[in-house]
Amino acid sequence: MTQRIDYQKQSPALFKKFVEFSMAFNQSAIEEPIRDLVDIRASQINGCAFCLDMHVKAATMHGERPLRLHHVAIWRESSLFSPRERAALAWTEILTQIPAHGVPDDVYECVRAQLSEQELSDLTFLVMSINAWNRVNVAFQVVPGTYDKAYGVDKSGLS
Repeated sequence: MTQRIDYQKQSPALFKKFVEFSMAFNQSAIEEPIRDLVDIRASQINGCAFCLDMHVKAATMHGERPLRLHHVAIWRESSLFSPRERAALAWTEILTQIPAHGVPDDVYECVRAQLSEQELSDLTFLVMSINAWNRVNVAFQVVPGTYDKAYGVDKSGLS
């Protein structure tokens, strides 16, 4: 696979603003382990090889256990995730693949039982962000590992 265009160079001002937006999640109400799980799950659903590769490496660097990384795709059947993590993963899935009739009340109520209003709002912006990154990287076929050094994930020990 060869990258189609370098969107970072073609739209530098927009890219910079979007990176700034994404960096704001470091100060959000959603803790890093959940942010990692959200980024991985949305990237799996969207088939974004670049983002999945990068976020698995980042999660590894953040101390995430390998077995949990393998279980993200089967989180419903796995006993390795807390109710709060399950709620975040359910919200990620429903917003990544919005049903024709919107978000069902039962899903919202399940998530709302685990997250405060601010946390739910912050999580929603996080899901929006990773879905946008997935779309731009899928559209332009960005090759996994291309920017590992630039994003600091080359230190993950994964290659």
